[in-house]
Amino acid sequence: MDIKKPIRSFKDLEVYQNTYSASIEVISNIVSKLPKVERDDLADQLRRSAKAIPRLIAEGYSKKHQKKEFQKYLDDAMAESNEMIVSSSHARDLYSTYVDPKLCESLIDTYDKSSRQLYNLATKWKNFKER
Repeated sequence: MDIKKPIRSFKDLEVYQNTYSASIEVISNIVSKLPKVERDDLADQLRRSAKAIPRLIAEGYSKKHQKKEFQKYLDDAMAESNEMIVSSSHARDLYSTYVDPKLCESLIDTYDKSSRQLYNLATKWKNFKER
């Protein structure tokens, strides 16, 4: 029997844990290895989106009792996660001599799963009654 731990903090959410870990991977092993020509574009986009997702989840969680506010943060986090799929695909397809394509593929899978988790969380939260 799978016993679920109660969620007492945003840190208990699997989607937070996964996107936080992925952000560290992106910044340490993708952004830092891109060519200089991409420092102001793709690298910047990867850096900002990767950091934004766990931040939006954390900030949204603090407003979990305000249904519309929480939904907005989850929607924004999902949008950033989808952006990470595209940006990671660009890094993999354009710069495979600079970055590990297998790492990019793993990150794409992580962000794809995270987008689905965020959607499911937002959908289930719709049943929550506003204060």
